[in-house]
Amino acid sequence: MPYLPLPKSRRAKIVLATAGVLIAVPATAIIVLLNTDWNRAKPWLNARTSEALGRPFAIEGDLALAWRQPASAEKQRGWRDYLPWPHLQARDVRMGNPAGIVADPRHPQSASVSQLAFSLDPLALLDKKIVIPELRFDAPQLRLLRGKDGNNNWTFEKQNPGSSWQFELQSVVFSKGTVYLEDGITNSTMRADVDTIVDARYGIAWTLAGTYRGAPVKGSGKAGGVLSLQQQSTPFPLQAEMRSGSTTLAIDGTLTRPTRLAALDVLLKISGPSMAQLYALTGVLLPETPPFSAQGHLTGVLKRGGSDWIYDKFTGKVGSSDISGSAKYSERKPRNVLTGNVHSKLLHLNDLGPLVGADNRASKVQRGAQLNQPAGRVLPIETFKTERWASLDADVRYTADTITRDANLPISQVDTHIVLNDSVLSLNPLNFNIAGGTLVSQIRMDGSGKTAPGRIAAELKASARRMQIKQLFPNLKPLQASVGQINGDAALTATGNSVASLLGNSNGEVKALINGGSVSKLLLEEMGLNIGSVVLAKLSGDKQVKLNCMAASFGVTHGLMQTRQFIVDTDDATLHVDGTINLENEKLDLTLQPDSKGVRIFSLRAPIYVKGTFSDPDVSIDKGVVALRAGGALALAAVAPFAALLPLVNAGPGEQSECASLLNQASRKPVAPQPGKTRARQGAKPKTGERALPR
Repeated sequence: MPYLPLPKSRRAKIVLATAGVLIAVPATAIIVLLNTDWNRAKPWLNARTSEALGRPFAIEGDLALAWRQPASAEKQRGWRDYLPWPHLQARDVRMGNPAGIVADPRHPQSASVSQLAFSLDPLALLDKKIVIPELRFDAPQLRLLRGKDGNNNWTFEKQNPGSSWQFELQSVVFSKGTVYLEDGITNSTMRADVDTIVDARYGIAWTLAGTYRGAPVKGSGKAGGVLSLQQQSTPFPLQAEMRSGSTTLAIDGTLTRPTRLAALDVLLKISGPSMAQLYALTGVLLPETPPFSAQGHLTGVLKRGGSDWIYDKFTGKVGSSDISGSAKYSERKPRNVLTGNVHSKLLHLNDLGPLVGADNRASKVQRGAQLNQPAGRVLPIETFKTERWASLDADVRYTADTITRDANLPISQVDTHIVLNDSVLSLNPLNFNIAGGTLVSQIRMDGSGKTAPGRIAAELKASARRMQIKQLFPNLKPLQASVGQINGDAALTATGNSVASLLGNSNGEVKALINGGSVSKLLLEEMGLNIGSVVLAKLSGDKQVKLNCMAASFGVTHGLMQTRQFIVDTDDATLHVDGTINLENEKLDLTLQPDSKGVRIFSLRAPIYVKGTFSDPDVSIDKGVVALRAGGALALAAVAPFAALLPLVNAGPGEQSECASLLNQASRKPVAPQPGKTRARQGAKPKTGERALPR
């Protein structure tokens, strides 16, 4: 049958009818969608969202739907720009916690919102993806929880790997609300109240209060109003100040990868009464110090296995000393790691006092230390906080160009390498250039409790070389005319938990020599060698007496220093010293027996007694003998007790002297037993590289 064309009027009607149907169907659908009670869709939406999130989710209030074209931030390329997206508004929205999170029964939800608004990508739903380009909250209540095992309720990635649905949140718009944090790892509980602000850079402001690592904290700050979770290159501004007691921490900068904290870039300022108190805010173990302040560039990277924080090019003050350098803190298992290099142009010796609890009362009050130092005790009894040593490994190098002690005792080029590994702290080396010579030492303190349960097992090796006598005692005028070099060695071990208890339980040896030179005759005469000569010296002036030798050797057992040999030999006189120095109770019991050579008028041969305590030494002679001059007694008290602790002695043997045998004994390297033992291994020899005192 041949084809007969339809009349034009009929074809037009068919085209119009078809077009009408094509328009009517979606129009009708839109009308239906707009007028449908979407509360009926809540069970399906709640179920799909719960499945995608891996935790309970429910819209308990009204659910309304509007159709909008995606905003500029949400637009796709091409025809998607013209496709309207469903925009939902939900009231009374609640979200529970994932499996494994134990919440307070009174607050079982991880989040509740009076109203939230968001758009959905409709095409993503076809791929079983719930994609929310922007989520806006109204009066949110968030409860962030993390257990001691590290499980938390704020990580959504792979929370429910068995689900076929995926959830993607691209950005969050903050508004007024409250955020609670309970962290079992840091033992922290905090509340932050958030409110919107009108600011060119920031969108919200917040205040915070609670406890962090068990210590009370307060804080405030500002942040951007929109947190982009997809556009990772978009800077998110941050400004914050935290305070714990008198310790403050302030940051000002940006966060450009918020989901990973991979580009935290801020200026960090910190200050407080002691660096040790930063532990409450940062969890970083630092020593006790005087008041400090510092500022530098902080960058942070949070990654699988632990985060890394770099504090670079910082400068500041610790007490009266300056500091600068860089440090890196890495969160690792089984212990966090601190590395760095720190330098001081000028280090004041007094600023080292808090390290061992040797600072004054005012300093202790300022840094919050307990005032338990007994009256009249010199050695500090403040205990070391070894329980914190197990949380950190450290490898820090510290150098200082100059050290001063009230500008009277210049020490230069301090160099130490501080290593903390598995609760064992070592300073190797701890070197000083002092009084024209050197003091080289090594200190090891085992705070693990393996060697001495509940106590530190400590070892000390020290060697003094070529220290000038007159530089070592700059305020002792009779010594300023003296020449000669001090050399000494000490080897001590001990167990305890403070400087006082360690020295009070120490065992080992201390030996020292003074090599060559001369000594002020007036000093010797004032020490009691000849009262008549003191009078003549005062009238005719002082002169130098040849020093044949000064040799000392102490054995140390349970903190009791017993003289083995202690003789000062000059051309004019010999001084024999015998007795003990008790480091446990800080008492002196020394007898000095002078023996003049040659003829002396009013010759004094009576013994001199040095007794009393470190803080109040007493010098006296036998009854019936004229007391020593006060100046001479003070000089003796200053030199004699501490000569044993600051190795002192030796020269070459002179005629009619006892130096020959002394030099042979004093030049042998001192040895010490294992910590907690009282006797060293018999036949112990110096290790390779160790040299005995120069003769």
